[in-house]
Amino acid sequence: MTYSDREVDTAPADELLADMPLPGDPKTIFLGGLFALALLTTAYIASEIVLPLVFAFVLKLLVQPIFRILERLRVPRAIAALLLILALFGAIVGLGTAISGPAGNWAGKLPEGVPRLEERMSFLRGPINTSQQFLQQIENIGASGAHPDAVSPVGGAALLATVFAGTRSFASGLLTTVLFLYFLLVSGDTFLRRLVEILPRFSSKRQAVDISQQIESDISAYLVTISTMNAAVGVATALVMWLTGVGDPILWGTLAFFLNYAPILGPAVGVVVFLFAGLLSIDTLWLAILPAALYLAIHLAEGETITPLLLARRFTLNPVLVIFSLVFWYWMWGIAGAILSVPMLAIAKIVCDRIRTFAALGHFLEG
Repeated sequence: MTYSDREVDTAPADELLADMPLPGDPKTIFLGGLFALALLTTAYIASEIVLPLVFAFVLKLLVQPIFRILERLRVPRAIAALLLILALFGAIVGLGTAISGPAGNWAGKLPEGVPRLEERMSFLRGPINTSQQFLQQIENIGASGAHPDAVSPVGGAALLATVFAGTRSFASGLLTTVLFLYFLLVSGDTFLRRLVEILPRFSSKRQAVDISQQIESDISAYLVTISTMNAAVGVATALVMWLTGVGDPILWGTLAFFLNYAPILGPAVGVVVFLFAGLLSIDTLWLAILPAALYLAIHLAEGETITPLLLARRFTLNPVLVIFSLVFWYWMWGIAGAILSVPMLAIAKIVCDRIRTFAALGHFLEG
């Protein structure tokens, strides 16, 4: 049960306690903590399996509205799932092909552009050198055995091996995600039906169906809204890069689209990237800063005004916990974890709001 601020102030304490009971048995709290710790440990150790499965589940929620439309058109489940996967990953491959050429050109410009960046940002050289010396002193204090000035060179073969290993891991994770996504779409509500069949009480069956429907409705709406707004941010960023003379609008628009899926972290990286791109391609200093400034303005208009207004009726989340979830899942799973952090937090809130035992936790997660 969710209360407004006025209702919380006027509601009797006994009623709030009855609606959101807190666990009082130390054994229950201890076992619950151990279970949560074991679950997170499994997610970290088995990330090669768990991460593609979670990513496939979130992608299923994203394409679920289109899948329902195809079902109403009497398209077989297997064919509908195959069509959606081909369309989704075909778009990703097409964008990758379109931006590969411009990205290669910018990568070629980078070695000769580094001295120019250092010259134009010479006013930061003092603070950067001071920070490097401070970090080096800390590293020397913590170093044991090895000489602090010794540098371990990384040869070309080692660099190629690292890049190849990363590419192979990405390809393997992508294939596993596609496999999971296909069978999740084809299976439909099979798992929900089996869960309803084994639950003993009718109230539990109804609760399971309610949670499933609410997750599908709210998270699908959230993902569709976020994806639409990210596409708008990508188009606006591409237009800004074209108008300011940076060039390659498809590359920068695609980059802005994907970066916007990671709250706070993605836009922050985007500002730095667009600042460097402007400094490399534009001679006048204030014009070189303009692309990053306009991108920041686009993000503030979208992330602080438009998207919150569109999502406020569905659910709100505690902003402090959103930041904590972002940092934690980035530490666990990297960029993919940062992208999945908000959907997973929203799913947790929906589940907690509809299970009386976890109602207090759901209230705590609310914005």
